[in-house]
Amino acid sequence: MAQMEGGGGDEHKKGPGVKKAKKLSTRVDMTPMVDLGFLLITFFIFTTTMSSPKAMNLNMPKDTKKEEELNKAKESGALTIMLGKNNAVYFYEGQLLPDGSNFKTATFSTIRDEIIDKRKSVIAAYASHPDAACEDKARKEQKPSSDCADEDFVVVIKPDQDATYKNTVDILDEMTINNVKRYAMVDITPQEYQLIQATEASAKK
Repeated sequence: MAQMEGGGGDEHKKGPGVKKAKKLSTRVDMTPMVDLGFLLITFFIFTTTMSSPKAMNLNMPKDTKKEEELNKAKESGALTIMLGKNNAVYFYEGQLLPDGSNFKTATFSTIRDEIIDKRKSVIAAYASHPDAACEDKARKEQKPSSDCADEDFVVVIKPDQDATYKNTVDILDEMTINNVKRYAMVDITPQEYQLIQATEASAKK
């Protein structure tokens, strides 16, 4: 609020009957502005939407020595995907053969087709040999029996030491896009890493 204050004027009179002139000064009261500032701060605090942290679900295998507690998967339904440097992707189905003949190379643009084809083959194999125990369990849990069709399908993701964080997130996104229910991230084995290095060396020649 502005307030006018009187100040001392010039005592010199210029003529008879002339009153002494008073000098006026202006002082602005900032107290209402401070109150308004706190009101605005309070308003923005209560109306601002706080960003909630986003987390990605990641299935990790159990670290146990007990055989009965290990995460098991049928070899016929397993697909192992390895990530290398320069956005390289490698994969094999089932168990890696000693000679590495089932070790294959892919890219992020083609690995989705491999995941889809593998899931279809697992579902087709289940259609010819359905699991009665799984379907009974689904009925008890009031789940559709179709959930058992791809229960044996599991993807094992193995980034090597040269893989980037972006590539790891991209392959995890592929699990969500392709509706992969069972997947896990596991350390790469020395044999697999040697195959990756050999493949990269041959590509440079």
